[in-house]
Amino acid sequence: LNTCPVGVATQNPELRKRFTGQPEFVVNFFEFIAEEIREYMAQLGFRTMDEMIGHVEALDVRPAVDHWKASGLDIGPILQIVDNPYGQAFHQTVGQDHGLDEALDQELIRQARSAIVDGEAVEIALPIRNVNRTVGTLLGHEVTKVWKGAGLPDDTIRIEFTGSAGQSFGAFVPKGITMRLVGDTNDYLGKGLSGGKLIVRPPESSPFVAEDQVIAGNVIGYGATGGEIYLRGMVGERFCVRNSGATAVVEGVGDHGCEYMTGGRVVVLGSTGRNFGAGMSGGIAYVHDRNNDFDRKVNYEMVEIEQLDDSDREFLREVLGRHLEHTGSAVAERMLKAWNVEVSKFRKVMPTDYKRVLTVMADAEAAGLTEDETTERVMESARA
Repeated sequence: LNTCPVGVATQNPELRKRFTGQPEFVVNFFEFIAEEIREYMAQLGFRTMDEMIGHVEALDVRPAVDHWKASGLDIGPILQIVDNPYGQAFHQTVGQDHGLDEALDQELIRQARSAIVDGEAVEIALPIRNVNRTVGTLLGHEVTKVWKGAGLPDDTIRIEFTGSAGQSFGAFVPKGITMRLVGDTNDYLGKGLSGGKLIVRPPESSPFVAEDQVIAGNVIGYGATGGEIYLRGMVGERFCVRNSGATAVVEGVGDHGCEYMTGGRVVVLGSTGRNFGAGMSGGIAYVHDRNNDFDRKVNYEMVEIEQLDDSDREFLREVLGRHLEHTGSAVAERMLKAWNVEVSKFRKVMPTDYKRVLTVMADAEAAGLTEDETTERVMESARA
């Protein structure tokens, strides 16, 4: 909101002029901190930080123990010096094995080698368990090392998992990787998604109604920069927080949907929780307001509700078709069959500043301005 008192957190050039700080000031400040730390260490008889770590006998714990909030609390176990199997070292002295050699991604990398090296299309099918976390991230790293930011053509590496996935399924997956999960998954699906495609649906044999059940956890699509997410079912809270470029379709979300979103598009085919759009400065969200109660769930500080235009209707019809194709969604199928009625129930959530920027850019394009001239006009609008 450009309310930082010294201008550190603003990109507005007019407000930046008010900030008088210099990087050297920060360097000087930390040198003072280091000097004071050295003085305390000298008083305690320690020469290095490594010598100091773990020596709880040097702590003055009386203020904490005597504090009224600590009444009845025994902090003795926290301050007890225990036998160390590595001798008297209290800091890291041996390398830690994170088990990456046994990660499921190693099998994905092996089976996708021809795609990674030569760009050949591959298909992989594997079971998955909730102990398998950040599945796809190491594979994506191998793809990016070879193909850089452009990634591979869409669907070059197609993977179908069956089971319950752990946290951060498909995190940071780049373009060219499609991960389809028949089952369910935990929090942070698609965290940092970078162009890949993630699809989650229940098994065909599931007896429950998919749109009434949770298919994935909280904070889906956190910080995603590109790609697509299709979820047949509901998810938890903070859906697409800080999303800056991905397209995501879901059939219901919890509280704080699209919080701090800066780009991309989100389509919600069911209900939402409270505080929708809080801090949302970019991107567009479309919510199917079947019960006509969505207006009461929106945080209007930075967004407004708009009516759909023809391009919005075209986009929604297209994306619902893709959602139906990828997930077999009964919700999408019903909406498409009664499209003229159902499309009228969608509400468009548009950030006010983002709308102004889009208007300026459209006017600049119509006037035939160059990219630099368009940027300058956008900056003038921001200053105004």
